[in-house]
This record gives sequence, C-alpha cells and structure tokens, in this order.
Amino acid sequence: MKITIHRGQNQIGGSIIEIASDTTKIILDAGSELDEEIPVAPDVEGLFFGKAAYDAVFISHYHGDHLGLCDQVLPEIPIYIGKGAADVTNVARRYLNKPEYCFASYYEAGKTVTVGDLHITPYLCDHSAFDSYMFYIACGEQTLIYSGDFRSNGRKSFSHLLHKLPCADALIIEGTTLSRASEKPKTEVDLEQFAVDTISETDSPVFVLQAATNIDRIVTLFKAARRSKRVLIQDLYMAEVAHAAGESIPNPVTFSGVRVFITNGWNGRYALLDRKYPKTKIGRKGIAKERFVMCVRPSMKNYLDELSKEISFAGGILFYSMWNGYKEKEDIAEFLTFMRQKGVRIVDLHTSGHADEATIHALIRDINPKYIIPIHTENAEWFQQCDGRTIILEREFSLNHS
Repeated sequence: MKITIHRGQNQIGGSIIEIASDTTKIILDAGSELDEEIPVAPDVEGLFFGKAAYDAVFISHYHGDHLGLCDQVLPEIPIYIGKGAADVTNVARRYLNKPEYCFASYYEAGKTVTVGDLHITPYLCDHSAFDSYMFYIACGEQTLIYSGDFRSNGRKSFSHLLHKLPCADALIIEGTTLSRASEKPKTEVDLEQFAVDTISETDSPVFVLQAATNIDRIVTLFKAARRSKRVLIQDLYMAEVAHAAGESIPNPVTFSGVRVFITNGWNGRYALLDRKYPKTKIGRKGIAKERFVMCVRPSMKNYLDELSKEISFAGGILFYSMWNGYKEKEDIAEFLTFMRQKGVRIVDLHTSGHADEATIHALIRDINPKYIIPIHTENAEWFQQCDGRTIILEREFSLNHS
C-alpha cells in the first residue's frame, strides 16, 4: 500500500489522505480548511477535477475539516459515511438551507467494506462528533489504521475500543492537542457533575452556549438539568439535530423534560415546529414560568432581550461549552458581553474532543505499529519519543519499504 497525505500534515484540519494499492485508490476524509467560509478544494486531480481516478471516499465523521469538500468530489466517486453521521449533517444542512451531501452508501461498525483489493473495516470511536470512526485497512498482508479524530474522555468506552482494534503495520494518527499545554482532560461525567454543582448555586436562569452537533454535550447538559430538576430547552435547530441522532439522544420528541423554542419563522420553521413538536413547543411566556437550562446562540440576542423582560436574568449562569479560542470571534465576544450586561455569569464548561498524550500513547501501544504517520497536528515531532517506531514525516510513504 502507498500512503499519500494530500493535506493535513503539519496543520490541524483539512484532512485528505490517499491509500493506494496496485489496482485500487481510495481517499480517507475530504476536509475543508478550518474557518474557511467558502471551502476551496486543493488541486488533487482525479478527485476534484479531471477524470475520476479514485474508487471511493471514506469519511470518518461529519466535522467540516473532514467532510467539508464532499460536495466537490467528482460525482462518479462513491462516498461512504456512517448512517448516523449522515443523518445529523444532512438535517443540519437542510435546516440551514444548504444542499444535502450525496452519499453512495453507509458503512457499519465492525463490518468490512471491500473496494477492489482494499478491505476497510470501521471501528466506532469517541469524539465530539456523533458517529465517528477509525478505519482498519488491509491489502494482502499489509495493514494500517487511520485514527480519524478520537478521545478517551467521552461517554464511549476507550478500553472497549482498544480491546476490539487489531494490530497494524502502520498508524495514521491525529495529534491535535500536542501543540497545547499537556493536562488530563475532564470527562463528560466530570462536566455533568460540575454543571449540577454550579446550577445549585442559583435559582436564576441557566443558559448554555454549545455546538448543536456536539451530541455528547447535549447528553451531559440534559443529565445535569434533570438532576437539577430543570427542563432542558433546545432551539429548533438543536432539536432537529438531536432527533436525527436517534431516539436515545435527548430531544423533544422522545424525551420528557425537553422542550423546544423558535426565534423566527423563516423558511417554514413555524410550520415545522407545529407539525413535529406540537406538545413540546414553548414560547417566551412559557419559558419564563419554567426552571430551565436553555441552549442559546449568538444570533438570539433580540429574542433573549425580550425574554429578559419576562424574567430577570440577574444572578443567572451561561455555560460556555465550546473551544476557548472562539471567544475571540466578534459575534461570540459581543454575545458574552450582552449576557454579562444582563447580570449573567459566564462559566466555562468544556473539554476537548481530541486525544490527550496518555490516550495517544495507549492507542500506539495497543496497535503496536512499526510506522507512525502523524496528521492533524502542529507538533508531529512529539511522536519521535515513541521508541521502537519509525516516524514518517514525508508526504508519501509505501508500506512495501522495509
């Protein structure tokens, strides 16, 4: 097998990885650059332009830096993804009036997909994106694992994953956190308990600023709200995403203790609210009567300003549940200032969606690869401490080499 990193080496995000045998070529992830408003595909002939030269694309999860160029892949090339990930990303795109991605098929955890002489087996892993996977790829006697993005501090068992994963000759592995200060990350269970303890300090409103597609965090906040005897209030966008993730995820259709609100009726959203959530929809006056944990976004300032006339926000809490760097974005900075002016205290409630050093070491020990190929990192040199492994920093590498 020959491995070509078209993009994603020495940077975080934008991953595009080619795996080729003598007769078959596939791509792992087709990601856009981080914070790229209009994704621009790099010059990969046969993938984004020219005559199709690849047999398939496999997407590890739905974050844009792994998925964002799917709509620019040549239409003759089939794209594979997990069914849950497809449902979440396409319901989100539909709500935002963006065209849905066209996927050829859905892979399932533990079930091998054969493309030519490449055999690809997905393994469900934990990440801040729902339905994320690692890939084990075999061609003859040569094997490799692509980690995708992963962590050990979520709600899925990392030890269970390690028990399932086979050994491999090569490991293509992310190292997102390796350019940050090394510290043991909080778990989602830690965040849940912290939220419960913090909520107990106030009888005032509690708000949450988080990504609607961070499904683990929705579960964490629902559990914290329930333990605090509060109702979780989702906006219509989050409700649609949560419902698409499955009936076991807190949403206003299948869970008591979850309500749904809307800030405007653009593009038929009132009709969607009435049709799908007739028993759980709630307006400002109803919200003001509840003890709640309410999921909000920066675009809701006008709505929240009106809500503050129905119920005082003074002494309230806003859980900031996103990457700290986003606080520098203009819309988020303005929103946090707005909430402080309403008397709301900002409290950080977040943990990384990526593996820390100990988790990366554990994966390497378990897979026991001869070759390590760092990706999705700004500190590839860190892997040189992994004794007994050959660290590949070149763009192209063949497993035929010994």
